[in-house]
Amino acid sequence: MKQIPMLIAASLLISGAQAQTFTINGKVEGKPGGFVYLSYEGSNGERHSDSARLQNGRFTISGPLTGPTVGHFMLESPSAMNYDAEYATLFLEPAKMTLTAKKGALDEAKLAGSRAQADMAKLNELHKPVYVHLKPISEKFNQLNKEYIAARRAKKDSATQAGLINQLDELKEKMGPYQDQLDAIDKKFIDGHPASFVSVYLLRFRIGGMNLKEAENAWNKMPEELRQTGYGKEIKKEVDALRGGSPGSVAHVFTKQDINGQTLSLSDYKGKYVLIDFWASWCGPCRKGNPHLKKLYAQYKDKGFEIIGISDDDSKPEAWKKAVEQDGIGIWKHVLRGLDMKKRQNNEPNPEDISDYYGIHSLPTKILIGPDGMIVGRYGGGGEDDDAMDKKLAEVFGKM
Repeated sequence: MKQIPMLIAASLLISGAQAQTFTINGKVEGKPGGFVYLSYEGSNGERHSDSARLQNGRFTISGPLTGPTVGHFMLESPSAMNYDAEYATLFLEPAKMTLTAKKGALDEAKLAGSRAQADMAKLNELHKPVYVHLKPISEKFNQLNKEYIAARRAKKDSATQAGLINQLDELKEKMGPYQDQLDAIDKKFIDGHPASFVSVYLLRFRIGGMNLKEAENAWNKMPEELRQTGYGKEIKKEVDALRGGSPGSVAHVFTKQDINGQTLSLSDYKGKYVLIDFWASWCGPCRKGNPHLKKLYAQYKDKGFEIIGISDDDSKPEAWKKAVEQDGIGIWKHVLRGLDMKKRQNNEPNPEDISDYYGIHSLPTKILIGPDGMIVGRYGGGGEDDDAMDKKLAEVFGKM
């Protein structure tokens, strides 16, 4: 009989966690009437959307929330929102919060009552000196990128598109040093604030570029309550996937139809060293690295070395085939990764996506698999550089 009250108490605790809510009391200067909109992610990855009517520029929005998350506050309905519509990124918590915003300057909105928002404000102050230099280059890049997208849609000639791509690449190079500075600031913040939700937010987008040791250390420092947030759960998935695509793990065995319509299975290559090259036709660094891969293939193919290209061109197979032909890399096998954007957008599992099994988030990334099916090297996102890859290949084939 003594167990019954304990069970009831446990049930109440669980219900209490599920029943937590947030409330935002806000004011929007420059918009006395109409509606405001808020979208945010729940702890299980589900999307929540809500709206509130403005009365003399004031509104109140409440909703369920079991832990901190990121939301987007808008003055236009998300269903009708264009890419240029303004919004404010808010760090929401199960608490009473106050928002002050101004139409035309939502990026300067102030949210009080959220510890995570206060932490983000501190981080933004650290970013400011870098953004002074980065912003004009970034704005120019975004404008040029719109021109490139418009050129593609208008099916402009290849020379025009190539010229725009070259300009974009030049701007990327100019932005690189400033982005490195921002990365260093973020890393220092994460290291110094392991219990802040802002650190979890930053890690969600950085984890794919970390090596396995760094990723596991970051996860181990994270408090349990932050692990249970939607972002925390996504990080756990990323760490597990990165582990599956790092040295010491058994390589995921996949079977696909190759570029020529023939069945290809990784299991057919047992006994050989296989370099899986994750790339795409639209990836400049991937294409620039193909001549070097061709050189390595010619050097080691007679010693038991194979390459399998896994392309991120599921939505544009013709561009994939054209790139293979143009770069002369049809000398090794090629398959598509198996990306299903509809499933990804709906947060549904996609067992056909090879990249998910290897924790691939940036291109190019290369995975070297040994004759026994074990991963012996990772090069690119979350791994070593190409010099290390060359050294490893020279090492293993030098012994033969």
